[in-house]
Amino acid sequence: MRIAVVHRERCHSRKCGTECILYCPRVRTGDETVVLGEDGKAVVSEELCVGCGICIKKCPFDAIDIVSLPEELDEPTHRYGQNGFVLYGLPIPVEGKVTGLLGPNGIGKSTSVKVLSGTIRPNLGVFDHEVDWSEVLKGFAGTELFDYLSQVSTGRMKVAVKPQYIDQIPKVFSGTVTELLRSTDERGALEEYLRALGLDAIADRSIKTLSGGELQRVAIAACLARDADFYFLDECTPFLDVYQRMVVAGLVRELAASRPIVIVEHDLAILDMLADTVHIGYGKSAVFGVITRPKGVRIGINQYLEGYLNEENVRFRDHSVVFERRAHSKGSDRQTLFSFPKMTRTYPAFRLDVLGGEVRRGEVLGVVGANGIGKSTFARLLAGVETPDGGPIENPVRISYKPQYIKGDTSVSVEFLLRSATNRFDSSQFQHEILEPLALAPLLQSSVDTLSGGELQRVAIATCLARDADLYILDEPSAHLDVEQRVRVTRLIRRHAEGREAGIMVIDHDIYLVDMASERILVFEGDPGIQGTAVGPFGMREGMNRFLGNLGITFRRDQTGRPRINKPGSYLDREQKANGEYYYYMAGEDDAER
Repeated sequence: MRIAVVHRERCHSRKCGTECILYCPRVRTGDETVVLGEDGKAVVSEELCVGCGICIKKCPFDAIDIVSLPEELDEPTHRYGQNGFVLYGLPIPVEGKVTGLLGPNGIGKSTSVKVLSGTIRPNLGVFDHEVDWSEVLKGFAGTELFDYLSQVSTGRMKVAVKPQYIDQIPKVFSGTVTELLRSTDERGALEEYLRALGLDAIADRSIKTLSGGELQRVAIAACLARDADFYFLDECTPFLDVYQRMVVAGLVRELAASRPIVIVEHDLAILDMLADTVHIGYGKSAVFGVITRPKGVRIGINQYLEGYLNEENVRFRDHSVVFERRAHSKGSDRQTLFSFPKMTRTYPAFRLDVLGGEVRRGEVLGVVGANGIGKSTFARLLAGVETPDGGPIENPVRISYKPQYIKGDTSVSVEFLLRSATNRFDSSQFQHEILEPLALAPLLQSSVDTLSGGELQRVAIATCLARDADLYILDEPSAHLDVEQRVRVTRLIRRHAEGREAGIMVIDHDIYLVDMASERILVFEGDPGIQGTAVGPFGMREGMNRFLGNLGITFRRDQTGRPRINKPGSYLDREQKANGEYYYYMAGEDDAER
């Protein structure tokens, strides 16, 4: 079976001279295999296409994908019209369980939820006429989803959804936090969620004034407070620190005792702790996606990282995602690039104290700490966006800064934005070191204000690293990126620091990313929202133990090397706390090996 997908937002027939038509062998013989539609976009006939791949290579905007699929994938769940994305399979909500959905961006996770919530009716791949519910139910007869979809078809299924992109909430609601949450409190749980999520202090603030972390917690509370038959949470960890993520996981587990919940989550530690089963999504981003049957959480995550699904006998990635057990001692002999001085920044309700430290040439310095403890303030002080008490600091190095919250509020193209940041855009070095790892080539002609959150994040990272600088500061680069994108960003950051002998400072709540990227770590301690102190930098082991010790959270590593959160109060949790080993503990190791 062959499918042809035309990415309409990338198809610019007036700019390219319709090379997909000019070079198509079947068109040259007289067939209308590729034509222009009424909107000026290419239309590829899947029946006539022979899969030669010439149009794919000739298209200068990467607007065409033609993929041959296995015969087993002959029953699509939904397709977005001719030459549109195709979804195969659906996750199965289970009463009293948390079902995880793990896969790269653009693989159909959001489409799955739209089907399960009744937002869209699955068309079974038929787009030349409307498919009614009787046909849909006939297609799902005998499956676990039949009863569920039967309720959806009659409108009896009430669904609560926590959206992925929380920055849209202030655009549709203009009241205070309390007003928003009261409008969604259908189970009388408002007071519990305000207290557990630490929202009491901001209850009277306007939604439009909230930070990303605050807005995320409000969105989670609003979703969980509804009285629904099915709950869906799309990425509930961006902008939350490790402690807050575990609090959210506890609230979700509590609600899941009586309601089916489906979550999409790229933080593997939280997904591992939170879900009962996982469905793996694989395929090709924006082309087709396949949702597997449910798997055990540990087995499913490890198969996803391996890139091979045993039961399906499918290899969907040619490499494994490996969690390295590094000594983190490589940078001990590096030269100092920049010493940041002792400084203080005082606000009416918050005070930040920086004890001083240095960044070395060619190193990646991780920055960790709870939310509201001054990490982003520290970044803005170094970047010159804010001034410490007593006047500006003397900064002898050039700094490139990517802020935590990024806005796509310009209509210029991605290519124009990147060209304005560097004069090396046309060099092969820039293409291989920046564009390829971040998969930005297909987005170059897209307007910045049309990008999704993940796409915008990758563009912001590229723009920051494209500038000529001595020190690069990346504030939460993992937000809205999937697991594979985070691994690629980690490698990109390390190569960029080494290749340019620059310093890179990474502020993030993804412990995996910080550990894989960093050689040393700067720890922020104190009382969130009141006072924060920057201490260090430390070696990774000392710094991570100090950071997680403050939070009271321990990790273990399974035989694959993947860090997993210990259940609070468990035997391993107590043992590791007694030994002061909060992160680098390997289950089964003896002390000599450690």
